[in-house]
Amino acid sequence: MNQPSARHERGEAIFKEVFGREPRPGNYPEFLQITVEHLFGEIWARPQLSLEERELVALTAVALARTDWELRGHIGASLNLGMSREKIIEVIIQLAYYGGWPVANNGLRVAQEVFAELDNATGKDADHDQ
Repeated sequence: MNQPSARHERGEAIFKEVFGREPRPGNYPEFLQITVEHLFGEIWARPQLSLEERELVALTAVALARTDWELRGHIGASLNLGMSREKIIEVIIQLAYYGGWPVANNGLRVAQEVFAELDNATGKDADHDQ
């Protein structure tokens, strides 16, 4: 791809707004291109839901799928978009009824790890500085 398309540029901008960073190519640059152009450049760009609402849907989906890597990323994205830790925890708690207790237990564990990593990076005490 010589020139980035408008869809690609829009997708990169939305990705950066959601995750607070540029997309990283990793081992599969073609998959990243599909993700940026189609998922973020088309689906996330639709006006019917806000980015925060779309992130809430994504957070729920990856928590239900028990995909820890993606859940970590979407917890970070939720925080980046201004969602509180309490709201993230509440979403995961509600999933216990729809996806089962193991889903919620796993999600709460991952959230606790992400929060602790963020607190360590910023010098906060997770138990006292919420």
